Amino acid sequence: MNAQRTASRPAGGTPGWVIGRAAGAPVILAPSWLVAAVVLTALFAPTVRRFAPEIGNAATYLVALSFVVLLFVSVFLHELAHGFVARARGLEVREFAITLWGGHTAFGGAAASPGSSALIAVVGPLTNLVVGGACWLGAHAAPHGGLLGVVLYAGAFANAFVAIFNLVPGLPLDGGRVLEALVWRVSGDRARGTVVAGWVGRVVAVGFALWAFGLPMVRGEQPDLFTIVWAALIGVFLWSGASQAIKGAQAQQTVDRLTIASVARPAVGVSFQATLAQAEALAIAAGSNQVVLLAPDGRPAAYVDPSAAAEVPGPARTTTPVQAVAVPLPVGAVVDGRLAGPDLVQAIGQVSKFANAMAVVVDGQVTGLVFATDVITILRERS
Repeated sequence: MNAQRTASRPAGGTPGWVIGRAAGAPVILAPSWLVAAVVLTALFAPTVRRFAPEIGNAATYLVALSFVVLLFVSVFLHELAHGFVARARGLEVREFAITLWGGHTAFGGAAASPGSSALIAVVGPLTNLVVGGACWLGAHAAPHGGLLGVVLYAGAFANAFVAIFNLVPGLPLDGGRVLEALVWRVSGDRARGTVVAGWVGRVVAVGFALWAFGLPMVRGEQPDLFTIVWAALIGVFLWSGASQAIKGAQAQQTVDRLTIASVARPAVGVSFQATLAQAEALAIAAGSNQVVLLAPDGRPAAYVDPSAAAEVPGPARTTTPVQAVAVPLPVGAVVDGRLAGPDLVQAIGQVSKFANAMAVVVDGQVTGLVFATDVITILRERS
């Protein structure tokens, strides 16, 4: 199948070539994979040369490349397992991507239960164990000392490593998702599970780096440049993934705890026929600092601009129509004051597409005024 350019991939998806589709989602080969293929081929070539010095230089690199392709096929099968199980559990699969780091599967949402989340996570490493077992059996069946056996043995060990490494219980690894699901199941709080698994992931990142640098030194050796670069890249990848997970969970906790009282400015509804002085008197009596003007049908239609109202001289406030210092509200610029958490954020987000301000209404009565900029500021500060 001919590869397509990124024009056919989802907006915001991984840059690269769409080489097919699976589980209703595009399979994307990122340009960074070419870098990984070249580097891994060069690294595996000395092993091939050691086992088969007689095959020549070109054939050595061809065999090494075949191992790299086998490795990435294993990674792809790992991601397919995630995708197909996720789709079976009701999630939208947005893309499969093969990248410098191996690959990833992007979903359009999160699993609805701890059991689904753990199942989606664990099938990837289990797939690698199955592929590794098949490579091991194939290696034993292959002619002894042949190149095919070398490649299959390497595939078996590589898949075993990918499976075991991914089962380490720290985010962003699959084992971290399993730990997250376990804490979620016990505590009833998914975000708490993510934070716990994220911190374990940070410990894993530091531990991996210490092991990679410390093991050669314990043996009385100095870590070579390759080990330093390799350990640093893996450590940064793990730390970054864990930190992003923690940050995302903390942001989710902020959203979950959001209430209308924390984002709305207390307001009172007044008639369009009122004067500025009357409106201010009603606001003071209600303990509010905002005034919302009501249309004849009771719909919130405008709100008083405090800065404009402050410029009206004292004696003129009793004769100035409140409409003169009001800012119109578009039709539909209201939010239900009984909403909270993600439902509240979603409702505010929908209204903010066409209005920066919206009236809070509870049982037909105006109780507050919400500004989208206030909500954004509060979410940023609390996160």
